[in-house]
Amino acid sequence: MAAKNVKMSAEGYAKLEKELEYLVTVKRAEVAQKLKEARAFGDLSENAEYDEAKNEQGILEARIQELEATIANAIVVDDSSISSDEVSVGSVIKIKDLELDEVETLQVVGSTEADPDNGKISDESPIGMAVLKKKVGDIVEVQAPMGIIKMQILEISK
Repeated sequence: MAAKNVKMSAEGYAKLEKELEYLVTVKRAEVAQKLKEARAFGDLSENAEYDEAKNEQGILEARIQELEATIANAIVVDDSSISSDEVSVGSVIKIKDLELDEVETLQVVGSTEADPDNGKISDESPIGMAVLKKKVGDIVEVQAPMGIIKMQILEISK
C-alpha cells in the first residue's frame, strides 16, 4: 500500500524529522545495547529480557518506517500561502457553535499533527472537512455523532 500525500506545517515536518533523527541515532543504539545485554543472560528460548528487547526493537523499527514514509510523502504548507480569505490547512479560525453560543479558536492542520486537546484539528476531521475553503461569516454544518452542529466562522488568520 503506497503512502498518501499528507499536508503539514513546516513546524510539524521539522518535529517529525527531529523524532526520526532521535530514533535512528539514539534509540536504535539503546535497543541494540539491551539486546546485547539480554543475549548475555544465556538461553534465548526462556529469556524474558531478550523477548522484551526484540519486541521493543520491532516497535521502534515500525515507527521509523512510518516516519520515513510520512516525511517522504509530506506536502509542507508554506505559511505565506495560507490565505486569510478562506480556510485551508494551517489556518487559525475562530468558530462559534450557534446552538451553544460558544466561541472556540482552532487551527486546521494535517492529520499527522492533529492535537484536539490543544486546539489543532485535522483537515480530515468532521469540523476540519466542513470548514475547508469556507470564508468569514459562512455557516457550516458539521456531522457529529450526536447529530448536526451548526457553526459560524468568525475569523480566519495564519
